[in-house]
Amino acid sequence: MQKIIHQNKKARHDYEIVDSLEAGIVLIGSEVKSVREGRVNLVDAYARFRNGELWLIGMHISPYKNATMFEIDPTRDRKLLLNRMQLKKLQRQVDEKGMTLIPLKVYFNRHLVKIEIGLARGKKQYDKRAAIAEKDMKRDSDRTNKMRNL
Repeated sequence: MQKIIHQNKKARHDYEIVDSLEAGIVLIGSEVKSVREGRVNLVDAYARFRNGELWLIGMHISPYKNATMFEIDPTRDRKLLLNRMQLKKLQRQVDEKGMTLIPLKVYFNRHLVKIEIGLARGKKQYDKRAAIAEKDMKRDSDRTNKMRNL
C-alpha cells in the first residue's frame, strides 16, 4: 500500500521519463516525521553518483516543529539505497549523453519512506509546446463529446 506524500509534477513537463525505479532514502531522526506531515519539496532536486553511491541533492524537508534534539539542514544531501546491480545499470545509462536522474515522487510503502527516481532526458522548448497543444486538443475533444452525449 502506497501513501503518496509529494509528486514532482514539473519533472514530467520538463523531462521525458525513459525509465523509473523505486529507491529507499536515508533520513535522520525527525525528518521522517516531517515527511509524514507532507513537508517535502522535490522541485529542484536531482540525483548524482558520488564514489559509486547515489545521492539525492536539493530535496527540501522542512524541520519538524516538535524536534528537540538538534537542527538538521533541510537541503542536505541524502543517500539513496539501491542494490549494486541497479546502481551499475543506472551509472551506465547516466553516462549516456543527455540523461539525468530526477526524483518523481516521495511516498510511504508500508512504514518505509521510498522515492521514485526517473531516468530522464531533457525536453526541448518545442516539445513542451507540442505536449501542451496536444493536451488542449484532447480536452476540447472530450468537452465536445460530452456535450454531444447530453
